[in-house]
Amino acid sequence: MIQLYTAPTPNGHKVSICLEELGLPYDVHLVNILGGEQKKPEYLKLNPNGRIPTIVDRDEDDFAVFESGAILIYLAEKTGRLLPGDRKGRSRVLQWLMFQMAGIGPMMGQANVFFRYFPEKIQPAIDRYQNECRRLLEVLDRRLSESEWLADDYSIADVATWPWVRTHRWSGVRVDGLEHLARWLGAMAARPACQKGIEVPFKLPDMEADESASAQFAKNAQTLVQR
Repeated sequence: MIQLYTAPTPNGHKVSICLEELGLPYDVHLVNILGGEQKKPEYLKLNPNGRIPTIVDRDEDDFAVFESGAILIYLAEKTGRLLPGDRKGRSRVLQWLMFQMAGIGPMMGQANVFFRYFPEKIQPAIDRYQNECRRLLEVLDRRLSESEWLADDYSIADVATWPWVRTHRWSGVRVDGLEHLARWLGAMAARPACQKGIEVPFKLPDMEADESASAQFAKNAQTLVQR
């Protein structure tokens, strides 16, 4: 049994999607990040960085794993799935996983901060991060013109990348003209594990359709950023 400590963010969704894909039983523990639960001593014992997500593997003497990419690798190795065993195949998956961890996630996160959350609009910063996000999405599009999935076969690289890329509108980033990326986004969204995973720990409202929910979400995020 896996204990999943999470919140409804792209990084949290990576792990819940992976657990669903692998069919591993897990219990969900909502971490109230607005209330600061991620900074409490009992949580910091599991995750010294005070972020979500974290897992605890009860089958392995309550072994705790933090950092979303590390968690995906751990779960893939635990089950022998979503990560090839051969050296080249494994490296290919890890390269695209690190591309998400070092590029897609941080850049889209900063785009969110300057485009959505900062009370003052600093246009050069907005432009800088939105343009870099678009460049990274173009890299994905070129890769996906060569392969159905990011690392040939479906893998934790796809699992890690989709929860961020699917939120491109929230970051103010266009995907027009990226037909291969669009095909991949549709294929990911059709997977039952992806559909279930993004509803953990609870389903978020449609930010595009619900303006009040969008405004409240941005306000809450602004509070976290300013802390």
